Amino acid sequence: MRDIPEEMAARIESGVAALCHAWRVTRTDGVQLGFTDHDRALEVDGTACSPVEGFEAGAREGEAGFEPGTLTLAGHLGEGDDALTEATIGAGLLDRARVELWRVDWIRPDLKVRLWVGRIRALKRDGGRLTVELEGPLAALDRQIGRTYGRLCEARLGDGRCGVDLEAHPGARCDKRWETCVGTFGNGVNFRGLPDIPGDDFMAAHPVDGGRHDGRSRR
Repeated sequence: MRDIPEEMAARIESGVAALCHAWRVTRTDGVQLGFTDHDRALEVDGTACSPVEGFEAGAREGEAGFEPGTLTLAGHLGEGDDALTEATIGAGLLDRARVELWRVDWIRPDLKVRLWVGRIRALKRDGGRLTVELEGPLAALDRQIGRTYGRLCEARLGDGRCGVDLEAHPGARCDKRWETCVGTFGNGVNFRGLPDIPGDDFMAAHPVDGGRHDGRSRR
């Protein structure tokens, strides 16, 4: 349950409050950046928040129960050291950065309520527009720890463990099978599954006359 200051609640009830959004980003190097959808700068919770053109907050998902929860924020890339720039993103300073979303009375910025807190999960750029996908704190409980044993690959196509160059395979999709990894991408050396692990079909397998019975892989 959110703790709304009594004075802010009274202003909202009376129709006097002038509300806007503000969000604070704490980068991996500890630097804090602040942004708002208001047309002038505000100071929120000790952080200077600069206006961001085209800022919008998407719908929140998975707020109830133990779902990780996601939120989308969007705006335009800026310029300068204290903005969300191509250089900042390219340096990885925003990867897993902490983000707090606030609802603020821009007439009285000291009257505010925090709506959401999470970390950056993904950044998408389309021209000068930036879309930020966030995940809530419960996402840590939804993360896989260690490896699982199965025939399918655990890596995501193009990530560090996979190693496939996505630019060389535009529009490619991977079903995580060994045959696809080898046949389509020639990437068997980086396959992150166990294609020889016995499955349900192994239970029904039986020796065949004239077959190979030397203990090697059945593939």
